[in-house]
Amino acid sequence: MSAALMVAYPADGGAAFDREYYVATHLPLVRHALTPHGLTGVAGYFPDHVGDMLAVAILTFTDAASRDAALASREAAPVFADIANFTTATPIPMPMTVA
Repeated sequence: MSAALMVAYPADGGAAFDREYYVATHLPLVRHALTPHGLTGVAGYFPDHVGDMLAVAILTFTDAASRDAALASREAAPVFADIANFTTATPIPMPMTVA
């Protein structure tokens, strides 16, 4: 069964979020780093009206084992390190099963 990781970026405390950097730099970095580990898709979503969330990302993987291995891989380290380049929000990761 397919698996996903949803990452929510809350708007707590007036957190900043650079959408241009996120789309042009971070999402391609995610694709490059995690595709060899089973990533099958990645998309960023932005609410039309900022309320509780600044953005949400959904990463899909072939299965839960590949998702977990990808996130634990050394290639994931630059992805995590890059977060500070586009937001001051603390991301909330939510592993999911895709039905």
